[in-house]
Amino acid sequence: MSLMVNTNIDALAVHNNLVNTNNKVSASLQRLSSGLRITSAKDDASGFAIANSFAAKIASMQVASQNAGEAQSMLQTADGAYTKINDILVRMKSLATQAASGQTESLATMNNEFNSLQDEIDRISASTKYGSQTLIDGTGNAATGITFQVGATNSTSDQITVKFDSATASALGVSTSIGINSLACAQDAMGAIDTALTSINSYMGSIGAYQNRLQYTTDNLSTSIQNYTSSESTIRDVDMASEISDFTKNQILQQAGMSMLAQANSGPQQILTLLR
Repeated sequence: MSLMVNTNIDALAVHNNLVNTNNKVSASLQRLSSGLRITSAKDDASGFAIANSFAAKIASMQVASQNAGEAQSMLQTADGAYTKINDILVRMKSLATQAASGQTESLATMNNEFNSLQDEIDRISASTKYGSQTLIDGTGNAATGITFQVGATNSTSDQITVKFDSATASALGVSTSIGINSLACAQDAMGAIDTALTSINSYMGSIGAYQNRLQYTTDNLSTSIQNYTSSESTIRDVDMASEISDFTKNQILQQAGMSMLAQANSGPQQILTLLR
């Protein structure tokens, strides 16, 4: 066996192994403390990129789900207003039916209530808002269409446009141009109110269709978020049981390496025995 002082090959080999083991122990500590298999791009470059892509889609879909929820709230606001206007129209139909009977008296009193209900329809349509957006007065974006982003991409398949029908007294055909101050007027009013009731029920049906569509959209987003989260976790998260096993193994190798390095460094000291 050769004995050399300047170069200790055994010590160098043991040191290299110990450095590698120390790196593995350090990496295991990072994974175990963070719960992540990939803590930086150097751990798995392709996996890191894919996981980040999934994370971006998840974040976008979560916001899209919030957008769908806001759309639902807006639709509920409009639906509540349509429902109250429908109730008003039902009362107006009752008054018109009563006024259309030849023996009815106090037409003026009934007509005053009828006119007040017409004004209330206009008040409700003008005051029904979601934030600063007026919904059912036939003006602004509500009439032309409000677009909600309900997906992760800028495409029409990930967008839903909601339109609100005007429910003013004029739009419904029950403005102050009609009244119940006479038998003939009351009979005409009955037909106009029937048409308005058909219209308002159609509007509420459209709101219900939008709400159902948005509910399906929200459910689909929830499923997609769950699946993408599972995929990201598979790529990014660490298997704790396996990592702890590797960490324990490397700790033992680390301790053994330290001991072997001490043994390797003691080899050249044998040369001193030749000098005695």
